[in-house]
Amino acid sequence: MKAQRHDRQDAIQRATQLFWEKGFHATSMRNIQEHIDLRPGSIYASFGSKEGLFKEALDCYAQSSLERLATLAESMPALEALKTFMLDVVCRKTGDSPSDMCMLAKTVAELTEENAQLLEAAKGHLKRIEDAFAQLLVKAQQEGQISKDKDPQHLAKTLQIQLMGLRAYARASGGSTQLQAFVEETFANMQ
Repeated sequence: MKAQRHDRQDAIQRATQLFWEKGFHATSMRNIQEHIDLRPGSIYASFGSKEGLFKEALDCYAQSSLERLATLAESMPALEALKTFMLDVVCRKTGDSPSDMCMLAKTVAELTEENAQLLEAAKGHLKRIEDAFAQLLVKAQQEGQISKDKDPQHLAKTLQIQLMGLRAYARASGGSTQLQAFVEETFANMQ
């Protein structure tokens, strides 16, 4: 039973990479079958549909982001953890990132009400990440890193907007060398 779970998680990880790279509509069942090495019957038996697999891929992507943020927050002050997270995402793209764009933001931009459940799932995950930012900003206030006069929820929204905007800008500009300076400026403006 454990091996089956591992195979399922591996399939979700592979599907996440594929959907993140291509988007929902541009990913065909044939692409999925080839990329995760499962026959269509197995895909439908395990995930119910392409939509079901995409939903699990969104969950996987969001959970990975939240876990990365939590890991950083355990090892450094809150504001530094947020800044490191943003620098990692915007400036230090690794080989396992198939797209410069956030998968959740890309999904919100791509989907319409025709895929309302998936659209709402992506929006919900963005909100969860924003809430995690707000929790760390409250902690940063407690640590004396930012003024208690600042509204953590407003700052979290600002961070989310900056993060999405910088990722889109990086894609549009071919990876600007100014990205780190923009991140630094974002955090300097918080204090």
